[in-house]
Amino acid sequence: MKVLQVSAEIYPLLKTGGLADVAGALPAALNARGCDVRVLLPGFVTVLADMQDVRTLPELTVPWGERVLVRCAWLASLNLTAYVIDAPSMYCRNGGPYEDDQRQPYADNGRRFALLGFAAAQLALGLDDQWQPQVVHSHDWHAALAPAYMAYSRQRQATRVAAVYTVHNLAYQGVFPPELFHDLGLPGSAFSIDGLEFHGQVSFMKAGLFYADHITTVSPTYAAEIQTQAQGCGLDGLLRARAGLLTGILNGVDDSVWNPQLDPLIPFPFDADRIAGKAQCKAALQKELGLSLQSDLPLFGVVSRLTEQKGLHLVLAALPTLFSRGAQLVVLGNGEKWLEDAFREAASMHSRQLAVRIGYDEHFAHRIFSASDVTLVPSRFEPCGLTQMYGLKYGSLPLVHSVGGLADTVVESAPEHVADGLANGFVFHEFSADAFERALGRSLALYARNTDWNQVRERAMRQKLGWDQAASEYLALYQRLLAESV
Repeated sequence: MKVLQVSAEIYPLLKTGGLADVAGALPAALNARGCDVRVLLPGFVTVLADMQDVRTLPELTVPWGERVLVRCAWLASLNLTAYVIDAPSMYCRNGGPYEDDQRQPYADNGRRFALLGFAAAQLALGLDDQWQPQVVHSHDWHAALAPAYMAYSRQRQATRVAAVYTVHNLAYQGVFPPELFHDLGLPGSAFSIDGLEFHGQVSFMKAGLFYADHITTVSPTYAAEIQTQAQGCGLDGLLRARAGLLTGILNGVDDSVWNPQLDPLIPFPFDADRIAGKAQCKAALQKELGLSLQSDLPLFGVVSRLTEQKGLHLVLAALPTLFSRGAQLVVLGNGEKWLEDAFREAASMHSRQLAVRIGYDEHFAHRIFSASDVTLVPSRFEPCGLTQMYGLKYGSLPLVHSVGGLADTVVESAPEHVADGLANGFVFHEFSADAFERALGRSLALYARNTDWNQVRERAMRQKLGWDQAASEYLALYQRLLAESV
C-alpha cells in the first residue's frame, strides 16, 4: 500500500514538539508492516541538507501564480524517500519554521502551508509518474488543506485517493483572514459553513475536518473530548456530525530513540532489570546543575512548553511545598515570558533545589528523563502527550492531569493498583492547585516506601509503548478506506 504522509516537521531534521516525533516514527512502523510510505515536507534548510539522490518533478504553478519545484530524494537521517518542496523564499529563513527570530508568526504562513496541502494534492493526482499514493495522510493544521484540494480535484482523478487527517492539537487551528481565500485556488463554494469558513475567516483545521475521508486524533479519550463544547474549540458541532468517521489512535514511542538501555545521550545506561544506572544518571545531573546530591528524596522533571495550557502555573504555585519537603525540580522549556521569568527567579532563590533551562535541547531532555524520579505533566488539556510515555520508558513516573492521552496511559498508584500491577504514576482529576499538590504528596509518600516505588517503576518501564499497535490500527483504517472506495 502506497501512503503519502504530509507534515510540516519531522524528527530528527526539524522538531518543535511531539508532531515531529510522530511524523518521524510512524512511517518506519508502517513500512515494517509492508506499506510503502513516503513523506512530503516543506524545504526547510535542515531537510534540504539531508537529501540524497535527488530527482526533480515537473514544475508546479501554485494558485497565486508562483512557480515552485518539488524534489524527490532519499533522506539519509530517516532512511526514507521524501518529496521536498524546494521554495527557498518561503522556507529558508532566519527564524523557526512558523515564527521569526522575534517569535512572531510569519505574515505569509497562510501561503506557506497552503502550498504544503496543494503539493500533496498534486502528488495524489500523479505529479510523480513513478509513484502515486493510494492514501494521503496529513497531520495538523499545516497540512490540513490537502483533503480540501483533493476533494475538489477528484473529478480529474482516474483512481480515487483516500484522505486521512490527524488532529494533533485542536487548539492550534491555522486561522487566517478571509482575504487569503482568494489565493487558494479553491471554488467560491468552499468558503462557506460547509467548508473552510470559520466565523468569517479561513480555517485550515476546519478544512481537514470537513473534507477528509476519515479523521483521526492521537488518543481515544481526546477523540471524545473534542466533541464537547469544553474542548471542541468551536469545532465540536462539526466533529459530532462526523463522529462516525473519527477515531482516536494512541501515539507510540520510537524505541530506537527513547530507550535507556541504548540511549547515547545519557551518561549511564539502564533498564528495568539493571536499574543502577538510573541512580548514577540522577547524581550526574544533580552535580552538573549544582543541585544538592541527594537520593533519599525525588527529583521532579518538567520538559514542556511553558504555557498555562500545560499547567505550569500549578507547578509554580507548588514550589514552596516541594522545597519545604526537600524535593528538587529540573525544568526545560520555553513559552510565555511571565512563566519563563517566574521560573528563572525561583531558580535564582533556590539554586540547590531548582534548575531551569529556557529553550529546547533534545540531549538535555533525555538526561532529565533518565535522572528524574517523577515527570510532571499537569496539562489543562493534552491530546496525547508523549512526555509521560518518555517518563514511563525511563522510570520517571508521570504525574498527570486526567485528560486526553494522559488519562489513557497513566494509572494512579493507589494501593489496589499497586497490588494488581496496574499502577504506573500519579493522577489528579480536578484542574486546581490543591488537587495537584495532593498528587505531589502521594508521589512523595510512595517514594518513601522503597519496595512499592520499585515495584511501580518496574511496571512502568516494562510497558509496551512502541508504535506496533498504532501502526496496526492505521493500516487497518487505510485498508478499510480503500475497500470502501472500490
